[in-house]
Amino acid sequence: MALETNNSSFRVLILGHGEMGQAMEYLLHRRHALSIWERHPQPGIPPVDLESVSGQQDFILFCLPAHPHFDLATRLRPHLRRESLCLSVAKGLDQRGRTAAQALGDALGSSTALGVLYGPMISEEIRAGRPAFAQAGAAQAEVFARLRALFSGTLLYLEHTTDITGISWAAVLKNVYAILFGVADELKLGDNMRGYLAMAVMEELSQVVKNLGGSPAAAHRLAGLGDLITTATSSGSHHHELGRRLARGQAGELTGEGVHTLEMIRAHGLFDFRRYPLFNLIGRLFDNPATVIIQMEDFLGRLRRSESA
Repeated sequence: MALETNNSSFRVLILGHGEMGQAMEYLLHRRHALSIWERHPQPGIPPVDLESVSGQQDFILFCLPAHPHFDLATRLRPHLRRESLCLSVAKGLDQRGRTAAQALGDALGSSTALGVLYGPMISEEIRAGRPAFAQAGAAQAEVFARLRALFSGTLLYLEHTTDITGISWAAVLKNVYAILFGVADELKLGDNMRGYLAMAVMEELSQVVKNLGGSPAAAHRLAGLGDLITTATSSGSHHHELGRRLARGQAGELTGEGVHTLEMIRAHGLFDFRRYPLFNLIGRLFDNPATVIIQMEDFLGRLRRSESA
């Protein structure tokens, strides 16, 4: 497949070498000089001195959960080059209820350019050489131009948006909604139910994103709808599997970004989830996993009553 290429080579520090860190390594290793930092390096791999190496980088890629973003960015800030660009792919909230972009912004201020990358980017598919798609949230056009140059020649296709708030919340919240698709599939509610959920989730997600300060259109682009379809239907999706486990009553085994997001939204009162029927339903399912079938039947019953009213 012929790709538009930019032959510039950059120095890139990847923070975290889990699935997404490995995917970024796969995309970038052929052309760029990579350094990889892990909090707990694998045996036999020499540790990277974070402070010294960070001062030499053009890009810092945060390929780890949102929780350590603020502390790591605060630690790196005195050492970063003026031209450095910090980029996050984290689709969760930290312990203060901040998105990755909010945490990086609080730590770095206006001294360092930052961006986020959200969309259908299953790491296994990236490492298998399949295409991936993302919205690159960047406040300035020149920042996006640098991101496009970084990923030029790869099978990651980028779409620019300045709506960092909107795509951040769309990416974070879609993990919560994806759980409901797994519940419905485990209960064998059928393809028609999946179609209804897709419509209803998009309507609700756009309202939540708007109320959190983003554009409702963000819910309908790659970070929202595109990633929701991937996460809610893929056989390898962690959050879809969480929904299946929830429907089976395996509440003690439920962990992941979507679960943590639900907890942080409730703990910090980030919005009144009672205003949003689907989000509220998901919360109640987690509160009472033994009654999942009853609650889903009640939800469908209320839908029928609302249609006849």
